[in-house]
Amino acid sequence: EVPLQASGGGSVQLGGSLRLSCVVDGFIYDDYAIGWFRQAPGKEREGVSSIRSSDGDVSYANSVKGRFTVSRDTAKKTTYYLQMNGLKTEDTAVYYCAAVLPGYESPSYYLRPDTMENWGHGTQVTVSS
Repeated sequence: EVPLQASGGGSVQLGGSLRLSCVVDGFIYDDYAIGWFRQAPGKEREGVSSIRSSDGDVSYANSVKGRFTVSRDTAKKTTYYLQMNGLKTEDTAVYYCAAVLPGYESPSYYLRPDTMENWGHGTQVTVSS
């Protein structure tokens, strides 16, 4: 099991921004996929974004396209970010990062929670109007 640690959640006003971070430690091969997921109260966990470590190819849920950006720290290769801009009240949820090895499928495949094998603890994001 590979430990992941997500951080950066908080409370923001409508239209605000937050950047979540996820540290992935333990994969020997640089051929895995990272997924960002969220779960709002009473709702199922849903995929938000994904990125393949091998080539940086990404995918986004339609609900966040154009507002969220997933990236990898070029210096700290084990750190991934989810930049969230233009936050809406419906973005309020607990956000999780997850990982799976290998990660050579299309990035959109990894928007499915059941494709992930390693999960970090969630971080709460609350958007108020």
